[in-house]
Amino acid sequence: MDIKSLLDQPHKLPTVPAVTQRLIASFSDDDVAFKQIADQISADPALSAKLLRLANSAYFHLSRTIGTVEDALHMLGFVMVRNLVLGNGMAAAFRNTKGMDLQQFWRYNLCSASVARWLAARADVNADLVFTVGLMVGIGQLQMHVAAAPEVLPLDKVKHVLDADRAALEREILGFHNGDVAAELAQLWNFPQPIVASMRQVPDPLQASDFLPAAACVHMGSWVARHAVQQTTPEQWVSSFPAEVARRLAVPMAMFTEDMPPVAELTAGLDDMLS
Repeated sequence: MDIKSLLDQPHKLPTVPAVTQRLIASFSDDDVAFKQIADQISADPALSAKLLRLANSAYFHLSRTIGTVEDALHMLGFVMVRNLVLGNGMAAAFRNTKGMDLQQFWRYNLCSASVARWLAARADVNADLVFTVGLMVGIGQLQMHVAAAPEVLPLDKVKHVLDADRAALEREILGFHNGDVAAELAQLWNFPQPIVASMRQVPDPLQASDFLPAAACVHMGSWVARHAVQQTTPEQWVSSFPAEVARRLAVPMAMFTEDMPPVAELTAGLDDMLS
Protein backbone atom coordinates (compact mmCIF):
# COMPACT_ATOMS: atom_id res chain seq x y z
CA MET A 1 0.00 0.00 0.00
CA ASP A 2 1.13 3.54 -0.73
CA ILE A 3 -0.29 7.02 -0.22
CA LYS A 4 -1.57 7.15 -3.80
CA SER A 5 -3.81 4.17 -3.15
CA LEU A 6 -5.31 5.96 -0.13
CA LEU A 7 -6.37 8.88 -2.29
CA ASP A 8 -7.27 7.06 -5.53
CA GLN A 9 -10.48 5.68 -4.04
CA PRO A 10 -13.14 8.33 -4.72
CA HIS A 11 -15.77 6.42 -2.73
CA LYS A 12 -13.47 6.52 0.32
CA LEU A 13 -12.57 10.19 0.11
CA PRO A 14 -14.58 12.36 2.51
CA THR A 15 -17.39 14.50 1.16
CA VAL A 16 -16.51 18.04 2.20
CA PRO A 17 -19.46 20.42 2.79
CA ALA A 18 -19.82 23.22 0.23
CA VAL A 19 -19.14 26.00 2.74
CA THR A 20 -15.95 24.20 3.80
CA GLN A 21 -14.85 23.98 0.15
CA ARG A 22 -15.45 27.73 -0.23
CA LEU A 23 -13.41 28.48 2.85
CA ILE A 24 -10.54 26.32 1.61
CA ALA A 25 -10.64 28.29 -1.64
CA SER A 26 -10.53 31.53 0.36
CA PHE A 27 -6.92 30.84 1.36
CA SER A 28 -5.86 31.86 -2.13
CA ASP A 29 -8.55 34.51 -2.67
CA ASP A 30 -7.44 37.92 -1.41
CA ASP A 31 -10.77 39.38 -2.49
CA VAL A 32 -12.98 36.91 -0.65
CA ALA A 33 -16.30 38.56 0.13
CA PHE A 34 -16.89 38.73 3.86
CA LYS A 35 -20.68 38.87 3.48
CA GLN A 36 -20.67 36.01 0.97
CA ILE A 37 -18.98 33.73 3.51
CA ALA A 38 -21.40 34.90 6.20
CA ASP A 39 -24.34 34.11 3.92
CA GLN A 40 -23.01 30.63 3.18
CA ILE A 41 -22.54 29.86 6.87
CA SER A 42 -25.99 31.30 7.63
CA ALA A 43 -27.51 28.86 5.13
CA ASP A 44 -26.45 26.00 7.44
CA PRO A 45 -28.69 26.29 10.56
CA ALA A 46 -26.69 23.84 12.68
CA LEU A 47 -23.38 25.50 11.85
CA SER A 48 -24.81 28.97 12.41
CA ALA A 49 -26.15 27.93 15.82
CA LYS A 50 -22.75 26.60 16.89
CA LEU A 51 -21.00 29.76 15.78
CA LEU A 52 -23.47 32.01 17.58
CA ARG A 53 -23.22 29.92 20.76
CA LEU A 54 -19.47 30.36 20.64
CA ALA A 55 -19.68 34.11 20.03
CA ASN A 56 -22.09 34.51 22.93
CA SER A 57 -20.25 32.20 25.33
CA ALA A 58 -19.15 33.50 28.72
CA TYR A 59 -15.53 33.18 27.59
CA PHE A 60 -15.75 36.45 25.63
CA HIS A 61 -17.47 38.45 28.41
CA LEU A 62 -19.55 40.48 25.96
CA SER A 63 -22.00 43.08 27.17
CA ARG A 64 -24.29 42.57 24.18
CA THR A 65 -25.77 39.59 22.34
CA ILE A 66 -24.34 38.54 18.99
CA GLY A 67 -27.38 37.80 16.87
CA THR A 68 -26.09 37.22 13.34
CA VAL A 69 -23.35 35.20 11.69
CA GLU A 70 -21.97 38.37 10.16
CA ASP A 71 -21.65 39.95 13.63
CA ALA A 72 -19.96 36.76 14.86
CA LEU A 73 -17.48 36.97 11.99
CA HIS A 74 -16.65 40.57 12.91
CA MET A 75 -16.28 39.71 16.59
CA LEU A 76 -14.29 36.46 16.29
CA GLY A 77 -12.36 37.40 13.16
CA PHE A 78 -12.56 35.82 9.73
CA VAL A 79 -9.48 33.60 10.15
CA MET A 80 -10.68 32.10 13.44
CA VAL A 81 -14.15 31.45 12.05
CA ARG A 82 -12.66 29.94 8.90
CA ASN A 83 -10.54 27.57 10.96
CA LEU A 84 -13.42 26.51 13.17
CA VAL A 85 -15.76 25.96 10.22
CA LEU A 86 -13.03 23.94 8.48
CA GLY A 87 -12.68 21.80 11.59
CA ASN A 88 -16.44 21.38 11.79
CA GLY A 89 -16.57 20.35 8.13
CA MET A 90 -13.80 17.79 8.54
CA ALA A 91 -15.40 16.36 11.67
CA ALA A 92 -18.63 15.93 9.69
CA ALA A 93 -16.84 14.45 6.68
CA PHE A 94 -15.17 11.76 8.81
CA ARG A 95 -18.08 11.19 11.17
CA ASN A 96 -18.38 7.50 10.29
CA THR A 97 -14.72 6.58 10.75
CA LYS A 98 -14.62 3.18 12.42
CA GLY A 99 -12.12 1.99 14.98
CA MET A 100 -11.45 5.39 16.58
CA ASP A 101 -12.75 7.34 19.53
CA LEU A 102 -13.65 10.41 17.46
CA GLN A 103 -14.68 12.56 20.41
CA GLN A 104 -11.29 12.00 22.03
CA PHE A 105 -9.49 12.42 18.71
CA TRP A 106 -11.01 15.82 17.89
CA ARG A 107 -10.56 17.00 21.47
CA TYR A 108 -6.88 16.13 21.13
CA ASN A 109 -6.60 18.03 17.83
CA LEU A 110 -8.35 21.07 19.29
CA CYS A 111 -6.05 21.01 22.32
CA SER A 112 -3.00 20.67 20.05
CA ALA A 113 -4.10 23.55 17.85
CA SER A 114 -5.00 25.84 20.75
CA VAL A 115 -1.77 25.24 22.68
CA ALA A 116 0.24 25.58 19.46
CA ARG A 117 -1.43 28.91 18.69
CA TRP A 118 -0.63 30.16 22.21
CA LEU A 119 2.98 29.04 21.78
CA ALA A 120 3.29 30.54 18.29
CA ALA A 121 2.29 33.96 19.58
CA ARG A 122 5.23 33.79 21.97
CA ALA A 123 7.72 32.26 19.56
CA ASP A 124 7.22 34.81 16.75
CA VAL A 125 5.50 32.27 14.48
CA ASN A 126 2.33 32.82 12.41
CA ALA A 127 -0.32 31.83 14.96
CA ASP A 128 -3.16 31.64 12.41
CA LEU A 129 -1.18 29.24 10.21
CA VAL A 130 -0.26 27.18 13.25
CA PHE A 131 -3.87 26.88 14.41
CA THR A 132 -4.97 25.73 10.95
CA VAL A 133 -2.25 23.09 10.80
CA GLY A 134 -2.99 21.87 14.32
CA LEU A 135 -6.70 21.54 13.66
CA MET A 136 -6.37 19.91 10.21
CA VAL A 137 -3.36 17.58 10.50
CA GLY A 138 -5.52 14.85 12.05
CA ILE A 139 -7.26 14.21 8.72
CA GLY A 140 -4.34 12.02 7.72
CA GLN A 141 -5.00 9.56 10.52
CA LEU A 142 -8.73 9.57 9.74
CA GLN A 143 -8.18 8.94 6.02
CA MET A 144 -5.88 6.02 6.82
CA HIS A 145 -8.59 4.42 8.96
CA VAL A 146 -11.23 4.99 6.27
CA ALA A 147 -9.27 3.84 3.21
CA ALA A 148 -6.87 1.28 4.67
CA ALA A 149 -8.54 -0.15 7.77
CA PRO A 150 -7.14 -3.71 7.32
CA GLU A 151 -3.59 -2.35 7.36
CA VAL A 152 -4.08 0.35 10.00
CA LEU A 153 -6.30 -1.26 12.65
CA PRO A 154 -3.61 -3.81 13.62
CA LEU A 155 -1.27 -0.90 14.31
CA ASP A 156 -3.84 0.51 16.77
CA LYS A 157 -3.34 -2.57 18.91
CA VAL A 158 0.39 -1.89 19.07
CA LYS A 159 0.39 1.90 19.46
CA HIS A 160 -2.55 4.18 20.22
CA VAL A 161 -3.20 6.74 17.46
CA LEU A 162 -2.30 9.55 19.87
CA ASP A 163 0.98 8.06 21.10
CA ALA A 164 4.10 10.13 20.45
CA ASP A 165 5.82 7.34 18.53
CA ARG A 166 2.79 6.28 16.49
CA ALA A 167 4.10 8.03 13.35
CA ALA A 168 7.42 6.18 13.62
CA LEU A 169 5.56 2.85 13.70
CA GLU A 170 3.51 3.83 10.65
CA ARG A 171 6.63 4.78 8.72
CA GLU A 172 8.33 1.52 9.69
CA ILE A 173 5.39 -0.69 8.67
CA LEU A 174 3.76 1.31 5.86
CA GLY A 175 6.59 3.48 4.55
CA PHE A 176 4.76 6.75 5.38
CA HIS A 177 2.98 8.31 8.36
CA ASN A 178 -0.24 10.15 9.03
CA GLY A 179 1.40 13.55 8.48
CA ASP A 180 2.31 12.51 4.95
CA VAL A 181 -1.31 11.49 4.27
CA ALA A 182 -2.64 14.75 5.74
CA ALA A 183 -0.29 16.73 3.50
CA GLU A 184 -1.38 14.84 0.40
CA LEU A 185 -5.05 15.40 1.22
CA ALA A 186 -4.39 19.09 1.84
CA GLN A 187 -2.56 19.25 -1.50
CA LEU A 188 -5.52 17.58 -3.21
CA TRP A 189 -7.87 20.17 -1.71
CA ASN A 190 -5.60 23.08 -2.71
CA PHE A 191 -4.54 24.23 0.73
CA PRO A 192 -1.64 26.72 0.60
CA GLN A 193 1.82 25.16 0.41
CA PRO A 194 2.98 26.41 3.85
CA ILE A 195 0.10 24.46 5.41
CA VAL A 196 0.81 21.37 3.30
CA ALA A 197 4.53 21.39 4.15
CA SER A 198 3.90 21.96 7.85
CA MET A 199 1.37 19.12 8.05
CA ARG A 200 3.96 16.74 6.65
CA GLN A 201 6.49 17.72 9.30
CA VAL A 202 4.32 17.77 12.42
CA PRO A 203 5.08 14.17 13.54
CA ASP A 204 8.84 14.77 13.29
CA PRO A 205 9.83 18.43 12.76
CA LEU A 206 13.54 17.62 13.02
CA GLN A 207 13.68 15.10 10.19
CA ALA A 208 13.41 17.52 7.27
CA SER A 209 16.32 19.69 6.22
CA ASP A 210 14.12 22.80 6.20
CA PHE A 211 12.94 23.18 9.80
CA LEU A 212 9.43 24.67 9.86
CA PRO A 213 8.57 26.50 13.09
CA ALA A 214 4.82 26.11 12.47
CA ALA A 215 5.16 22.31 12.41
CA ALA A 216 7.33 22.45 15.52
CA CYS A 217 4.70 24.51 17.39
CA VAL A 218 2.01 21.95 16.56
CA HIS A 219 4.37 19.14 17.59
CA MET A 220 4.82 20.85 20.97
CA GLY A 221 1.06 21.45 21.19
CA SER A 222 0.52 17.73 20.60
CA TRP A 223 2.81 16.94 23.50
CA VAL A 224 0.65 19.05 25.81
CA ALA A 225 -2.61 17.73 24.34
CA ARG A 226 -1.50 14.12 24.75
CA HIS A 227 -1.06 14.72 28.46
CA ALA A 228 -4.38 16.55 28.77
CA VAL A 229 -6.46 14.03 26.82
CA GLN A 230 -4.80 10.76 27.85
CA GLN A 231 -4.33 12.01 31.42
CA THR A 232 -0.74 10.91 31.82
CA THR A 233 1.02 11.63 35.10
CA PRO A 234 3.00 14.87 35.53
CA GLU A 235 6.16 12.75 35.64
CA GLN A 236 5.33 11.05 32.34
CA TRP A 237 4.53 14.41 30.78
CA VAL A 238 7.80 16.02 31.83
CA SER A 239 9.88 12.98 30.88
CA SER A 240 8.42 13.02 27.35
CA PHE A 241 9.27 16.71 26.77
CA PRO A 242 10.44 17.17 23.12
CA ALA A 243 13.59 18.94 24.25
CA GLU A 244 15.33 19.29 20.88
CA VAL A 245 12.22 20.64 19.15
CA ALA A 246 11.77 23.11 22.01
CA ARG A 247 15.41 24.14 21.70
CA ARG A 248 14.99 24.89 18.00
CA LEU A 249 12.00 27.08 18.87
CA ALA A 250 13.91 28.65 21.77
CA VAL A 251 11.14 27.85 24.26
CA PRO A 252 12.01 26.48 27.73
CA MET A 253 10.11 23.84 29.67
CA ALA A 254 9.15 26.52 32.20
CA MET A 255 7.01 28.21 29.54
CA PHE A 256 4.67 25.22 29.71
CA THR A 257 4.89 24.35 33.39
CA GLU A 258 4.73 27.91 34.74
CA ASP A 259 3.42 30.35 32.11
CA MET A 260 0.88 28.45 30.03
CA PRO A 261 -2.79 28.86 30.98
CA PRO A 262 -4.81 25.67 31.64
CA VAL A 263 -5.70 23.80 28.45
CA ALA A 264 -9.39 24.15 29.31
CA GLU A 265 -8.95 27.93 29.23
CA LEU A 266 -7.18 27.85 25.86
CA THR A 267 -9.96 25.76 24.30
CA ALA A 268 -12.90 27.36 26.12
CA GLY A 269 -16.03 27.46 24.00
CA LEU A 270 -14.41 25.84 20.96
CA ASP A 271 -15.30 22.19 21.57
CA ASP A 272 -18.86 22.57 20.33
CA MET A 273 -17.64 23.54 16.86
CA LEU A 274 -16.16 20.08 16.32
CA SER A 275 -19.04 18.02 17.68
